[in-house]
Amino acid sequence: MQNNLDIKKLLGKRIKELRTKKHLTQAQLAEIVGMVERNLSKIECGQTFVTSENLSKIISALDIIPADLFNFEHNKEKDELKEELINAIKEEKIDVNILYRMYKSLK
Repeated sequence: MQNNLDIKKLLGKRIKELRTKKHLTQAQLAEIVGMVERNLSKIECGQTFVTSENLSKIISALDIIPADLFNFEHNKEKDELKEELINAIKEEKIDVNILYRMYKSLK
């Protein structure tokens, strides 16, 4: 992370992902949490941080554990993912035969 702005944006994006996965609108989640919809929108856009109190309510409303909210691994860029896979293969952290079979089955 380069700065707080990155964290706000990542957290906001993750809240939105999890909210939409639960088929909730901003209005619905805001009502459950007891906050103004506009404030939730600002959080999801990364314009403002969520308070610890509202964060706890969001976690409960989305029926997740805190670790789910802070898992940003899936947001990695393609080049980052490729590099990570290549390094894992080079360092023999991955069974190449299994990886190859997975690749062939997806092809």
